[in-house]
Order: sequence, then C-alpha cells, then structure tokens
Amino acid sequence: MFPHNSNLAYVILAFMSELVLEIKNLRKEYGAKVAVQDVSFHANRGEVVGLLGPNGAGKTTTIQTLLGLVLPTSGTVNIFGMPIATERIKILQRCNFSSAYIWLPENLKVRENLNVFAALYQVKKAKEKINELLEMFEISQFANTLTGKLSSGESTRLNLCKALLNDPELLMLDEPTASLDPDIADKVRKLIVKIQKEKNMTVLYTSHNMKDVQEICNRVVFMQHGKVHAEGSPKQILAQFKQKSLEDVFIRIARGGDLIEEEEKAGEEA
Repeated sequence: MFPHNSNLAYVILAFMSELVLEIKNLRKEYGAKVAVQDVSFHANRGEVVGLLGPNGAGKTTTIQTLLGLVLPTSGTVNIFGMPIATERIKILQRCNFSSAYIWLPENLKVRENLNVFAALYQVKKAKEKINELLEMFEISQFANTLTGKLSSGESTRLNLCKALLNDPELLMLDEPTASLDPDIADKVRKLIVKIQKEKNMTVLYTSHNMKDVQEICNRVVFMQHGKVHAEGSPKQILAQFKQKSLEDVFIRIARGGDLIEEEEKAGEEA
C-alpha cells in the first residue's frame, strides 16, 4: 500500500479514475462570514462542468481556491491527483484561466502580452501558436495594438487566446462570452467546444448565460449561499426541478423557491 498522503498514490488513483479535479468538503471563512461551506464536486478528464449560481453564491471563492489564490479554511482540493496546497506550481503549469473581468497589462501590445505568457508557460513554437490563436478568435488585426485600446469584447477574446496558449488539461472559464455580441459569442462558444473535444480538455465553465451552459456542459453544479444546491446533467437538473430551461432552474434556486409560488398563483388566477 502507498503511504498515507503520498502524492504518488493521489496520481495513480486519479489516473485510474480519469479524475482531473476533486473538491471535498471545501470551506472558506472571512472572519465571521462563510463564503463557501462544505462544497464537494469533481470533474473527469474531457468533461465540461458548469459551475453556476447567482452573484454571491461562492463561485468566485471556489475558483480562487482552485487557482491557489486563497487558502481554504478546511477541506481539500486535488487537481491531477495532487493537492493544490502543496503542488500549486506543478498543477498550474497544466491549467489555465480566463475571465471576462480580468484585463491583461494595458501598456503592452496584444502580441507582447501573449509573448510574455508564452514564455511563462514555456510554449514551443510560440510565434506560430500565437498567430493561430489570434486568427482563430478573429483578432489578428489587433496584434500590434495596445491592449488598453481594445474593446471589452476584443479583450475577452485576447484573454481566451492567453488561456489556450499552453493547451491546458484543465481550463477554467469565467463568463467567457459575457461581453460579446451574439454573433461573436456563438463563434466563441463553438470554438471552445471544438478545441475541448480535439484536446479532450477538462473545462470548468462559469456563466450566467444558460444557453451557453445547456449547449456545452456535460454536467452542472448549482451553488447558492456557499453550498452546492443541485448537481447533475442538464437533463437531470431539468427533470429534478420540473422546469423547461436551465434559466428557470437558475431563477428558482436564486429565489429560494419563489418561482414555484409564482407559478401556483398564476395557475390559481387563470
């Protein structure tokens, strides 16, 4: 048997089960405030998992914990079979992250920003990879533009280019289509699905756009008040809550069941 807490044991178990991400009983306190309490979920290799919930549900704190930016009060986070608490650098070399609300250094040109991150991730044939991603996300024309001059939608696409530079095994996306117009959002959504399937990439996908979620996620985890409120495939969630769309489920969870009461009242009035 492997020694208790052996990293090798974690790695072998993760490989056998194709488990990429595992969170167990995660709790994070900020003084008297509990941001996340007893959260547990997992993601397998090649799976797209939606992490959903209203503002303040605990999603951001959970992602920050996965990135090693905050330390949990209790609980464990294992990625690739390794604990993020002690193996953060090894883990993050194989991950990447993009958020519509985080901007890259504005005083650098688009290509300069990508060159910096390519160097940090030791990307081979970086120039070719950067050109490929810029063309893929239709922002090649901005390669020599100062990042601070980009629109919010262009900046979002640049962040996605950055996030895919190292062909991550685990990609964490926070509202990747939030600032995009419907046409570009559709293209980006299809690109993410295409790349995810080609690379058999595991994706943790946070969004308030339930169309995105229903279209690309294999499984969803709904959070509210720092807890996991529901988990399953989109079809399972719709059946569980007896709703026609994930948007209706979202509203019901956010309102703590008010949606049912409203429907019952509407039925009585009719």
